[in-house]
Amino acid sequence: MAESELCRQTLPSPLGDLWVAADDEGVRRVEFLDARSPGEEERLAGMWRGRRAAQRSHPLLERLAAELQEYFEGRLRRFETPALPFGTPFQLSIWEALRAIPYGETRTYGQIARQIGDPEATRAVGKANGDNPIAIVVPCHRVIGADGKLTGYGGGLWRKRRLLELEGAIPGGLFE
Repeated sequence: MAESELCRQTLPSPLGDLWVAADDEGVRRVEFLDARSPGEEERLAGMWRGRRAAQRSHPLLERLAAELQEYFEGRLRRFETPALPFGTPFQLSIWEALRAIPYGETRTYGQIARQIGDPEATRAVGKANGDNPIAIVVPCHRVIGADGKLTGYGGGLWRKRRLLELEGAIPGGLFE
């Protein structure tokens, strides 16, 4: 079976523009545009994972855009648009565990490690969390340090704080 065309767009959000990509199977990428290294947008515009990424609309990107708008308006708690990140079996297991964290709640890296049955894998969980290619939809922002503090987020800790405040997982201004 031939792979479907990979379509990409830039979507606005209250926290900055998002670079999104999808094919007929699902959303493959959601990330904050300014979180990229210099020149990466140009590289990804031409090819992504060995596939040409065309700048055009796609029904799944339109659906994702509508869901993101509802999410940022506080009206959506769970994304229904299919999200299919590329990753190793371990990464995929972590990203599935992230999707199971309820809206408005957080988990620690250690809790995720125990959830997948490997309590010694806290660092590996952190690495897989950081490698998540589908921000917001696969809610890596819901993972915090064992001490309850916010830890690394590819889009910046200020965005992580804002996403958790939006969801009611932390009181507004707690980490100012």
